Amino acid sequence: MQAAVRKPRTNHIDLAQKILDIATERGLQLGARLPEQQIASLCNVSRTPVRAAFRLLAERGLIAVDLDGGYRLAADPAASDAGAASLPVAEEDDLGESILRDRAARRLDASVAAGDLARRYGVARQTVLKALKRLSEDGFVERASGQAWLFRPAPDGPDAIADSYEFRLLTEPAAILAPGFRLDGAKAATLRAGTEVLLAMPDSAFDIRECQRLDREFHAMVASGCANRFLADALGAHHRLRRVPGAMPGVSVYRLRQSTREHLAILDQLESRQEEIAADLMRVHLRLSHAQRPHAANRGAPALTGTIRRPASHE
Repeated sequence: MQAAVRKPRTNHIDLAQKILDIATERGLQLGARLPEQQIASLCNVSRTPVRAAFRLLAERGLIAVDLDGGYRLAADPAASDAGAASLPVAEEDDLGESILRDRAARRLDASVAAGDLARRYGVARQTVLKALKRLSEDGFVERASGQAWLFRPAPDGPDAIADSYEFRLLTEPAAILAPGFRLDGAKAATLRAGTEVLLAMPDSAFDIRECQRLDREFHAMVASGCANRFLADALGAHHRLRRVPGAMPGVSVYRLRQSTREHLAILDQLESRQEEIAADLMRVHLRLSHAQRPHAANRGAPALTGTIRRPASHE
């Protein structure tokens, strides 16, 4: 019987993505060298995990081994197929997603035990504990007395989704306007590239799951750019909860395209340091998304794209 292929460690996957983000931020092109020591210093880790991340990226064809044993970029790090979608999922993360799906479908009670989950999914108890730890860090579960873990409330029903939008209307524009807001240039470039690829797809091939992933990452990026740590933490925790199945209600491809273009319009203003305009656009974007009536939305507010010209970028 052939042994199961061991999945890579979560920290190696995270480090691999960080390396791609650094390459994007620094504008590295195909064939650019990736010095091991320099990458280790930029990521604040030793060279050993960098080597493991390099091997992972090489297996995915994102970097290539050089003649002298070093590594070079073999793919555009800003392209949509060179980011998180191309990297593997760690075993505990894969299990975590299964746990969330089963909880959203009410196949799991509000309280669970690691041993029961290990038997249910046919995995080692240690893997379950790693998955629960990750879910706990993201705010999905919390440790209870004894061996129990409790699921925290999530925006996975009509009333909870409405509350979620109200919360975001109060906090996301405020996060942009808080003094010291800073946009993650590498993340913004990656999201812009992925968004443009998505919008180029015909309706018949439009990738709804990719659209939802880009949506979560866009709003999480805005949250992480907020300099107010309490506001950033609250928004970051809330957007992590939006990964729960059912937290993003299904809408038409028309609205998804419209919403995605709104992201680009907001991003244009953030990149140009026009935070007040970006905050206004964010309010309109969230109201339109909450209404989920794209054909009627233009009566109350103009479409974001094409209504505001992109200002010249500041030096």
